[in-house]
Amino acid sequence: MIKIILITVSLTTLLMAKYTNCTFQNKNYSDICEKAVEGGVTYKYANQFLLSYFKTKKYDEVSWKYLQPREIKKHRASEKKANNALVKYVPQIVKNLKEYKEVYDYAEKKYGVNREIIAAILLKETRLGKIKPKHDAFGVFNTIVTRVKTETSREKWLMKMGKTNMTAIIKYCYKKGVVPEQCNIPSSYAGAVGIPQFMPNSFIHAKSYKSEISDLTKMEDAIVSAANFLHKNAKFKTLIKWENMPDIPKIEDEWYKYEASHKESSFVYEKSKRGKVYNCFSKDKPELGYLSGYVKKIMRYNNSSNYSVGVLRLAYDANLALMHKN
Repeated sequence: MIKIILITVSLTTLLMAKYTNCTFQNKNYSDICEKAVEGGVTYKYANQFLLSYFKTKKYDEVSWKYLQPREIKKHRASEKKANNALVKYVPQIVKNLKEYKEVYDYAEKKYGVNREIIAAILLKETRLGKIKPKHDAFGVFNTIVTRVKTETSREKWLMKMGKTNMTAIIKYCYKKGVVPEQCNIPSSYAGAVGIPQFMPNSFIHAKSYKSEISDLTKMEDAIVSAANFLHKNAKFKTLIKWENMPDIPKIEDEWYKYEASHKESSFVYEKSKRGKVYNCFSKDKPELGYLSGYVKKIMRYNNSSNYSVGVLRLAYDANLALMHKN
């Protein structure tokens, strides 16, 4: 009975507390709270969110496992197989392009992104909405922020990414008027949301097709949002002229062979922003200039050469299928 009374008193105290600052024992929570308040969230809401047992005291063990370096290496190693396996779904891309033709017409005209590219990305991300989320975005990022050390550059990046996404979720739920305990956003194990798999800190790029509030679980909004993301983040403004592209399936095969025989390789980059040197596949190959420009743009959506090349292959095949059927 005493324990019940103590719990009741604690909850009452929490609910009645007046929050005027962002003081937490966990400095990372203080940083998140301050950024959320800077973004328009009240101190009370930010504190209640970060003090909620259901939001910050429960951890996603599956997500944490998959985010370990050894699992990431496995995922990257299997990306080629994944790209090859997805080619059989090109007819689904074509079907989707026809079903949502009006939306794709709008996206191409407004954002300058080819419909085949948008649909290929949505296929890569969630197989056009067929793959359903099994995690909670906030839980994924809270687990990262709570557990990751900051000894390596990767760990520092993970910490920064976790904090910015937790902040984005708090701001998102506050603006929607959702109480912290009910702010559950289904996501992948990496915290990506909806059909286009946006990270919460990319919600600013989410757009709705015909309403004021976007819903990334709706195909129409997913199409427009992915197009807007590439338009804003990758300066994707001019539609690809597919006739100017080389034989992408052939180039894709050559790239995979190159990557297999060259460690630390990239399709387009010789050096990373941090100074890491890569073996660059397209270096001294002017015939790949047009293709490489769009590989770079799609890498703004997912920073992986294999991802970008895979998207272009799917889009290329879809374009050929559309031309054949027309």
